[in-house]
Amino acid sequence: MGGINGQALQGLRETLRGPVAVAGDPGYEEARRVYNAMIDRRPAAIAGCVDVADVRTVLAFAKDTGLELAVRGGGHSGPGLCVLDDGITLDLTPMRWVHVDPATRTARVGGGSRQGDLDHAAHAFGLATPTGTISTTGIGGLTLGGGHGHLTRRYGLSIDNLLSADVVLADGTYVTASQHEHPDLFWALRGGGGNFGVVTTFTFRLHPVDTVGVALTLWPVDHTREVLQWYREFLPAAPETLSGFFALLTVPPVPPFPEQIHGRKVCGVVWCFTGDLDGDRLEETLTVVDEPGPPAFHFTTPMPYPSLQSMFDGLMPKGLQWYWRGDFFDAITDEAIAVHEKFGPNLPTGLTTMHLYPVDGAARRVDSDDTAWAYRDAVWSGVIAGIDPEPANAGLIRQWSVDYWTDLHPHSMGGAYINFLGENETAGRVEGTYRDHYDRLAAVKETYDPHNFFRANQNIPPAVS
Repeated sequence: MGGINGQALQGLRETLRGPVAVAGDPGYEEARRVYNAMIDRRPAAIAGCVDVADVRTVLAFAKDTGLELAVRGGGHSGPGLCVLDDGITLDLTPMRWVHVDPATRTARVGGGSRQGDLDHAAHAFGLATPTGTISTTGIGGLTLGGGHGHLTRRYGLSIDNLLSADVVLADGTYVTASQHEHPDLFWALRGGGGNFGVVTTFTFRLHPVDTVGVALTLWPVDHTREVLQWYREFLPAAPETLSGFFALLTVPPVPPFPEQIHGRKVCGVVWCFTGDLDGDRLEETLTVVDEPGPPAFHFTTPMPYPSLQSMFDGLMPKGLQWYWRGDFFDAITDEAIAVHEKFGPNLPTGLTTMHLYPVDGAARRVDSDDTAWAYRDAVWSGVIAGIDPEPANAGLIRQWSVDYWTDLHPHSMGGAYINFLGENETAGRVEGTYRDHYDRLAAVKETYDPHNFFRANQNIPPAVS
């Protein structure tokens, strides 16, 4: 039983309302699996929490037994930080609920909820808030890292729309963090990752978002230079109602892509338009896509916002091999473009990709010191993602991603979106991601988690008093 004696395990099961799984239990093998199949760890126990009382019980149990603790929301952590060999995973999955108040345009969201849960509940009232681009992503990890996606240019990051968070601290204390209560903790939670406690409830501001204009534009991969030179000028100058992330990819054999381009390596942009869809406004906005060269494919359609959010779920199910690296960029230089030109035609597997997500617009109007997110001057958040279903290709996609990142990193701003940091990157990467906010975060850590109980994350050790 992974170091847990039978009496202690029985006591946990009797106290907890949620399920407890250990090796040999029927549900253990599935419970220990996370989104990234490259992660293969065997926790001593996986303890599901249905409420705050359960969370406090699991924290106390981990302390009493001396087990290292990891916290799981959606399980999308690239390096698998939510599971530890011989540790205990505090699993928030049972806390999967969303309560929307359309009158105040707010949503309270359980700590185990996923993006799709929030999108679904808010869409019933024609509302949404910025999250990521895969609906199965956990709200908790996404938000604590910052959170960017299709709505960021118009409405900011996820953390810019976080109004409060209910948190269980390492000693079991339950607090609400907001601008008015524990403001230092609230500041740190907005971008500082899972370093400070277990967030059981998030409260978000919502915005009017209902049907959006969606477009997919693809060019042959040998047009990468021309497309990026056009894109780097066009998008930052475009209205904030238009967002579009750039990608290098292999065309998947699925609709709406025509059969004749299936399997081709391309560069492209996935567009989201939240402006007025009367007439042909989206088409008018995107008449410029011919400027870098005729697209191989251009498709536009109105779409309910949750449909856009889940559009890539089928291509990226749980259980694929993943390895990623990230960086922030304030410009797409000609030197960086040369790196993209080098690696784009050599995507090693059909799902492997590179994305540049815009994080300008509304996100840049938030003062740098208002949240722990330290790169308000960034324009793009980049990720290089080696992806494949076959474990035999794990080394291949890892090496390609590292090589790509090594060549591209000198043309970046130095730090990265914390959720795009991989495992075993250099220690300085976390410090570099937080810039001059790092010391303040370490001081907040000293206040709320002085013994670094929450360390299974992109860790910020407490400041030395």
